[in-house]
Amino acid sequence: MIARLDDVRMDEVHLTTPVGPDAIRRLKLGDVVYLSGVLYTAREGVYRKVVEKGIDLPAGVRALTNVNFHCSPAAAVRPDGTYAVEAVTATASFRFGKSMSRWFERSGAKVIVGKAGLTELAYREWFVPHGAVYLTTVGYGLGAAYGRCIRRVLDVHWLEELGIAQALWVLEVERLGPFLVEGDREGRSLFALANHEINRRLAEVYQGLPRFAMGRFGETTARTDEIV
Repeated sequence: MIARLDDVRMDEVHLTTPVGPDAIRRLKLGDVVYLSGVLYTAREGVYRKVVEKGIDLPAGVRALTNVNFHCSPAAAVRPDGTYAVEAVTATASFRFGKSMSRWFERSGAKVIVGKAGLTELAYREWFVPHGAVYLTTVGYGLGAAYGRCIRRVLDVHWLEELGIAQALWVLEVERLGPFLVEGDREGRSLFALANHEINRRLAEVYQGLPRFAMGRFGETTARTDEIV
């Protein structure tokens, strides 16, 4: 049972898509996850089509995978007409919050990959009833590293209508990661756990420090105390 940040072990986990319910159930907060198999990108443009307009996912996508990456690919067309994806840029998942429950119903997704996560309330209300989990990207500089894990583009849908960033890209990947389990099967959040720990220890951090003075950092009336 993970109750404190010190309980997070950050075990390395390798998943093959589509990810089964037992594998999802075994994931723990803070696990370091690598994905192999097939996944697809879907962000605002695709969500509007599927959730708001009621348009089905392209034939075969739902059968291939249950992993949706909230990202945009850095894609280019090769001379032979095929596509190369050299990097991906994850987007913040909070913007999809109110669409998630309907998205799970219509897409069959069980693993959402994105940036920054959602709230524990969102996980409990929208993810848990559908047996889904959330994986977060790590930092802001791994787009090119993630790109090197993409083996090929299997298909791309709605490209002309939505453009490169918003189109639905079906990608074959190998050891794509690292990602962290941010929202687990029970609806708990790694970031919320960290925030709770930080808030709990704030008194310890400030204990013994001199009383603060209202002013900008480094401001002083004594020349000898100036920070240069």
